[in-house]
Amino acid sequence: MDAGCPIMIRRASWGSVHAVKELSVAIRVLLVDDQPLLRTGFRMILEAEQDLAVVGEAGDGLQALEQVRALQPDVVLMDIRMPRMDGVEATRQITGPGRDGPAKVLVLTTFDLDEYVVEALRAGASGFLLKDAPAHELVQAIRVVAAGEAMLAPSITRRLLDKYSAHLPSGEEQVPDTLNTLTDREVEVLKLVARGLSNAEIAADLFVSETTVKTHVGHVLTKLGLRDRVQAAVYAYESGLVRPGAQ
Repeated sequence: MDAGCPIMIRRASWGSVHAVKELSVAIRVLLVDDQPLLRTGFRMILEAEQDLAVVGEAGDGLQALEQVRALQPDVVLMDIRMPRMDGVEATRQITGPGRDGPAKVLVLTTFDLDEYVVEALRAGASGFLLKDAPAHELVQAIRVVAAGEAMLAPSITRRLLDKYSAHLPSGEEQVPDTLNTLTDREVEVLKLVARGLSNAEIAADLFVSETTVKTHVGHVLTKLGLRDRVQAAVYAYESGLVRPGAQ
């Protein structure tokens, strides 16, 4: 979003995130789904919120890229399986090097398409949401992603990565030796992030403050060259630091 019109996030715990709009600029949302009825439903939900504005729609990945360049949305609500270009490739082009704008991608999925979500997260998505999620969760997810945070429900994230990480090929950029750049405490924090714990839960587990946890997470991301805790979770699985099913 425009640096002059930030969205402030107050976090008490996972699931209790509230966004407060400063000034009068709404979060600009682009809807990408090949089903017009779904786009209509999402539009009705979002336009009922004063701080959200649907600026456009697209029926496939190629249209999404065109709309992102033309409309400069803050958040792209992205379907996965679409004609011409799927949501994974569109996400990669929107969030990758040389991208045209600061748009964040929030992936829409169903349980039977979960394997594609891992690829979308690798491609640079800021999180994912189930298509049958309640309206208030959709609204909250868009606000959180617009503010630069990751939107992954811990329980779903862990189940997803446990199920698919052992079967999907690792990216070439994920080299286990890079873990040597982390301190022992940073490795601990990375393991807990990968297992879906929030900052508050990590702080309680390690008997430190949330501020300290945030500092450690920031160091992990910087040292490993990762965008956010979403990519950190995927990295932890791909590097072998966390194994599927491990407690």
